[in-house]
Amino acid sequence: MADKPNGEKMDDQAKNYVDGLSRNQTFLVPKTLEEYIEPDNPIRFIDAYINTLNMEKLGFTHSAPKDLGRPSYNPKDLCKLYLYGGLNHIRSSRKLERECKTNLECMWLLKSLAPDFKTIADFRKDNPTAITALFKEFVAFLKNLGLFGKKQVSVDGTKLLAVNSSYKAFTQKALANRIKLMEKSVTHYLEELDASDQQDAFDEKQTSNEVGEPAKAHKVDKLAALLEKKEKSQAVLDKMQKSGQTEIALTDPDCRQMMNHGRVESCYNMQAAVDSKNHLIVNYLVTNQASDLNQLSGVAISAKETLGVEQIDCVSDKGYYDFVQIKQCVDNGVTPFVAVKRSGSGGSIVSPEFTADKFRYDKGSDVYVCPAGQLLYFKYQDKMERRIFSCKKGVCSSCSFFRTKCTSNKKGRVISRWVHEGVVDDMRRRMKLYPEIMDERKKVVEHTFGTIKRAFGAPYLLLRGMGKVGGEVGLLLMVYNLRRALNILGVEVLIQALVRK
Repeated sequence: MADKPNGEKMDDQAKNYVDGLSRNQTFLVPKTLEEYIEPDNPIRFIDAYINTLNMEKLGFTHSAPKDLGRPSYNPKDLCKLYLYGGLNHIRSSRKLERECKTNLECMWLLKSLAPDFKTIADFRKDNPTAITALFKEFVAFLKNLGLFGKKQVSVDGTKLLAVNSSYKAFTQKALANRIKLMEKSVTHYLEELDASDQQDAFDEKQTSNEVGEPAKAHKVDKLAALLEKKEKSQAVLDKMQKSGQTEIALTDPDCRQMMNHGRVESCYNMQAAVDSKNHLIVNYLVTNQASDLNQLSGVAISAKETLGVEQIDCVSDKGYYDFVQIKQCVDNGVTPFVAVKRSGSGGSIVSPEFTADKFRYDKGSDVYVCPAGQLLYFKYQDKMERRIFSCKKGVCSSCSFFRTKCTSNKKGRVISRWVHEGVVDDMRRRMKLYPEIMDERKKVVEHTFGTIKRAFGAPYLLLRGMGKVGGEVGLLLMVYNLRRALNILGVEVLIQALVRK
């Protein structure tokens, strides 16, 4: 075993390896933090970009320093810290606190400041609206750089796990069943206690003080806890029945039970519009509605306005197939491409070739032509603006497909048509002309969600409540856009763009 010059022991084999400096070595000329950070390090752009912002205008707390009291941390520094954490997949406030004390990049970015975890967590919790505004500000910056194609966006939704256990989320029916089970358990404990009392009275010589009494006391404690739990559950159920609320989450009241990867879990539904050119997110929406059905027009129209164009194409899957939403898009300059959902059965025996979408509408004659060649004529219009079509009396019953492949209704087949369904027909024709557009959608929006959930490690949320969750999601999506911009243009180009700003 050989000795190093500084007195440390060195294994004979270690002489053949590259050796590091001694931990006791004193630097005669210590390096500055600036020398540790390369010119193309992303944190240089984070620092430069955040320094250009007016935090008070964006709405961040403590944007204007106070003359009295303990000085607060500059919101710019905390914002830089969160963006750094997002790029490096660090979301926890406690881990960010540790980074401030051990990571040279964090020390450079915050100029050796080390806020505690509560200060870091409170910044994200207290500034959801300002963070949303920051996301929009960064989108505007990227738009000025020409990174958005402004021709086509893809709209889709994804479920993010809420801070709420599935065991603390109930429907009225589930909660009522749970209370019934508690009542059975209470009855069981009472019967056991009664039996125990009778046994004690029957046999006075039983060593109840040594053996029976502790067990009895344990049952009494469990019974008291169960009664308290039942009382709280009943209060929640009464509140739900009084307000008409169908489900409730105890930890995060704003989240809802949703199907997520084959499991029912407490979630929020995040909607996003992604530009097709560079897969950059244009805008987003957080909702607690499990279905995507009513979300298309709001997200698509907002994306068009954000990009500042008169017309834009919007591509979505069949989960967004809703006539009213499609018409709203068309009326507001958005050309929808929504995967067509097979609709209209006409009965349990209907075969695929006789579903409603196989009936052809003749606009000139205002009739439907069924796959068997029979005509369905307009009969009346209902209160929901649906025009009802059916065959003349006896036509359906004389057809060879009646009650075999078509309908089981003894009055014959009925087809309904919305009064504005012409816009939907136009969209169906577009979908036939561009069948490849749905595959392109997957490459755009599914790639985005996959990156956020898997690469960034963010399939779940850290905050509670719709407003705070909206801010947290905005921060995640801004980090995604930031990473994309850095990959496309690089640090130096982005910093030069700030200089020209």
